[in-house]
Amino acid sequence: MVYLGILVFFGLVTLLASFFIVKQETAAIVERLGKLHSVRHAGLHLKIPFIDQISKRMNLRIQQLDVIIDTKTLDNVFIRMKVSVQFQVIRTQVADAYYRLENPEGQITSYVFDVVRAEVPKMKLDDVFVKKDDIAVAVKGELQDAMQSYGYDIVKALVTDIDPDEQVKHAMNRINAAEREKTAAEYESEAQRIRIVAVAKAEAESKKLQGQGIADQRREIAKGLQESVHMLNSVDIKPQEASALIVVTQHYDTLQSIGANNRSNLVLLPNSPTAASTMLNDLVVSMAATQKLDDLGITGNK
Repeated sequence: MVYLGILVFFGLVTLLASFFIVKQETAAIVERLGKLHSVRHAGLHLKIPFIDQISKRMNLRIQQLDVIIDTKTLDNVFIRMKVSVQFQVIRTQVADAYYRLENPEGQITSYVFDVVRAEVPKMKLDDVFVKKDDIAVAVKGELQDAMQSYGYDIVKALVTDIDPDEQVKHAMNRINAAEREKTAAEYESEAQRIRIVAVAKAEAESKKLQGQGIADQRREIAKGLQESVHMLNSVDIKPQEASALIVVTQHYDTLQSIGANNRSNLVLLPNSPTAASTMLNDLVVSMAATQKLDDLGITGNK
């Protein structure tokens, strides 16, 4: 009975060892006596116990390898780049992927280093940022050609980070700030110029209107004086007497206007007792002569 129990036990172990399960998105490499026998995919499978062995379970999902590379640009700026390579094992070439490459991640890393250090030194720092997609395309193309024969498919290559030296980043920030300050100063200068031009135009327009007002005022005063002279002449007052009357009237009107303002100051210059009479006679003679020229049709301009 003991021997029978031992046989039954070993029979169950052998039976259980004959079956194995392969998970989804996984491939199992089955070797028979050390030689490749078959590649099994997801599901329940049978093998010969103690003769067939599962050598490796290969992951068929897309995997990502991040490669950090230190290199320099055409303008001698050292940068650190991060290239992310997404790859997967080709389902129909699982055996090649397992047997032909000992270290696929190391192989991919070597190709990435080779491509990046061949492409980046041809570009300036600004071009590296602008053309990072071109670098990624070059990496993918090189890896695809090299790795496909080994059973690996390169799905995507991405340049996920470009990190220049810290001093270079500070310099770039200073350049950017200086450029923005220059633009702001240009806009501010333009605004100041517009304000100055607007003020000058407004002042010129104001002076123009002020001059027109003074001219209109003087024109109306002249018309009033002319009408007053003609009116006095119509009542048989001689032109000289009429002019004298108008001058005296304006003189007293002026004094009245000065006295009406309590803040006005009047300066009286020393003169002879007959100075006022002499000034009045001169004004009368001048206005009489002007009136005579007007009567003859001769103007002062002519």
